Amino acid sequence: MKCPYCDCPDSRVIDSREVSDGIRRRRQCESCNQRFTTYERAQPVLLYVVKKDERREEFSKEKLLSGLRKACEKRPLPVEQVEQMADKIESELLAIGKSEVVSSVIGDMVMAKLKEVDKIAYIRFASVYRDFTDIDELQSELKELM
Repeated sequence: MKCPYCDCPDSRVIDSREVSDGIRRRRQCESCNQRFTTYERAQPVLLYVVKKDERREEFSKEKLLSGLRKACEKRPLPVEQVEQMADKIESELLAIGKSEVVSSVIGDMVMAKLKEVDKIAYIRFASVYRDFTDIDELQSELKELM
């Protein structure tokens, strides 16, 4: 880390503290003894979603949360639980280690989480996600659930 006062490349860390979005470090220059503060933040990994029509769009946790909230609307699920589902899905996607994920993988992950938590929310999401064309498809999904 270069000293902002004398441009010396050598400094030592005097104090480190975690802050809300990273780490704050107090440093002292080895040459001029001036003190300065640096902040370190983890750079987020960019994750792209490959849509059905081959378009690529940046992954949006807000979009994921929106879909989960719509499926869970008027259901007895705490807001924190819905947000935790989104957090788990996001971390599982990042753990895959790829820069691109097919949208169907995300949809399947959402359906699996909803199926564990609330069957009605699962059916709501599945009816939009799987694009049921008639009542028979919906009925067969309900039978499978039971």
